[in-house]
Order: sequence, then C-alpha cells, then structure tokens
Amino acid sequence: MNIRHPLLKTLMIAGVTAVSPLCTATAGSAIHPSFDTLFEPLLADPMAPRIGVMTKLDRKEVQLDIGAPVDLYQSRNRDFAVGVDFATWSLLKRGNDFKFPVDAIDYLFGVNATWKRKLDTTALLDTSTTKLRLSHISAHFEDGHTDQNGAWLNPELTPLGKIPFTYSREFINLTTALSGNGHKIYLGYQYMFHTIPGGISPHSLQAGAEVELPANSYLAADFKLLPVWNDTTQKSDAFRGTWNVQAGMRLTSIGLDKARVVCNYFTGISRQGMYLNKTENYTSLGFIVDL
Repeated sequence: MNIRHPLLKTLMIAGVTAVSPLCTATAGSAIHPSFDTLFEPLLADPMAPRIGVMTKLDRKEVQLDIGAPVDLYQSRNRDFAVGVDFATWSLLKRGNDFKFPVDAIDYLFGVNATWKRKLDTTALLDTSTTKLRLSHISAHFEDGHTDQNGAWLNPELTPLGKIPFTYSREFINLTTALSGNGHKIYLGYQYMFHTIPGGISPHSLQAGAEVELPANSYLAADFKLLPVWNDTTQKSDAFRGTWNVQAGMRLTSIGLDKARVVCNYFTGISRQGMYLNKTENYTSLGFIVDL
C-alpha cells in the first residue's frame, strides 16, 4: 500500500510505535479497549468526541455528534494510557416530514497518550491528568449546496470564494486538567502543523472549568482562542474568543448514569470547518450519551 498523505504516514507510525510494545506482551493481557478513559471527556467542549444530538432554539438546525475516545491500553496502576479518538460533527437542517438533510460534516481521527497522577496535596484539586493528541480533521459540504443541475450555490460566501474547496488540518494538542471532588479546571494548547487552505495561524489556546451541582447537575464552560479567517486577505490575521457554556443534568435518578440532558450557549467561530469564516451565537438543547 502506497501512502502519500503525510499525516496518514505520521499517524500510522505513531500508532504502531505506541501500540507495538503492548502487542509483544502476553497475548490477551496488554490491550483492553475501554471507554472508561483516564482523561475524562471535557463536558462543554463542542469539539470533544461524543455521542449526542442538540437542536438550536433560534434556527432550524440540529447538531449530531457521533464518536468517542477509547483507551486501547491502560497501565496496571491507571497512571498511563494509549488510545484513539474518532468523531464526526454534523450540521443538519430541520426539514418537513421529519427530514434532516446534512448541511456540513467534519471528521476526526487520531491517536493519543494520557498521563495521570495524584498530587501530594490536600487541596480541592488533587489529581493531574495530561493528554497528548495527534489528530486529523477534514470538513465537507453535503446536502443542499447544489441546484437541480448540480451547480454549486453561493460559492462567494465560502472562505475561498469557490466550491468545492478542500479543508483539512493536522495538529498536535496538549491538554492538562486538575480535578477533584466534583471540580475540574483545564488548559490546552494546539499547534496545527499542516492546513488546507494555507494561511491559517497554527496556534490556538483552550481553557475551561466544570463544577458539580446538587441533583446530579453541573455547570461547565469551555473557552477557545481561535484564529479568525479573513476572506479578503485569504489568511487569519487575528484571534477571537469562542465560548460554549453548558448546564446539564445526568439522568441518574431514572437509572441512566451515562446519559445527560444539556443546555448550551455558544458564541464565536463556527465549529464546522467549511464555515471557518463565520461567527455564530445560539442556544441549544440536547441529549448526550457518555460511553
């Protein structure tokens, strides 16, 4: 097999390098895939791999997320893990007769490593967890972007002023979380070492917090400092903050410990790669299943 894409080569090398020592151990004793990952998924991060559906209250749009992080290997003491991430983020239109045409979709896959340790402290936050990811994201337009003759609609509104265009990015992401007793804070940095189109700043920052509340409820906030795409200069020459604030409740009272209902308020740059030149503000209600 001739693999030409540089990221695919990098991911395959990284995956083989990370997993091959585990495969040489006693058969059946090293690799045990688990959704109970050492690095717990960030609740309010709209780009976290998850299974969920959320409908926007002020427009006929639905977000459908399908994916999950999986630890392929965890050390005996649960202080180190190697895993994979897979995710799709779809933007659906709410049509008549219970139809949901797919407007745009993003795909993610990658490999990761996690380190976890207890801190020698009596403070509220007594556990440190760090996750390093190497990932690829590609974005695509789907339904409703062509007329009856197959001609693309409104190409002037796209980031490059034309359709179709290729959007993908490969990046390294490092996130560290401090947690304990129902509280969590985290800080992350992402470096994109390859992007299409070019001209996108490689740097972005992330920070957030989560607080457990009574009655199995919680409040979480995720902040990202992201590059802003300029349609005129065809590059990113500024940064903008993007917030997602989420209030949720786990359905523990009816036996659904892994399910939660959520309300989000989002403001900032669209998470859909094909709309990297657009900003959005909306409130959504939804349902998320934590594997």
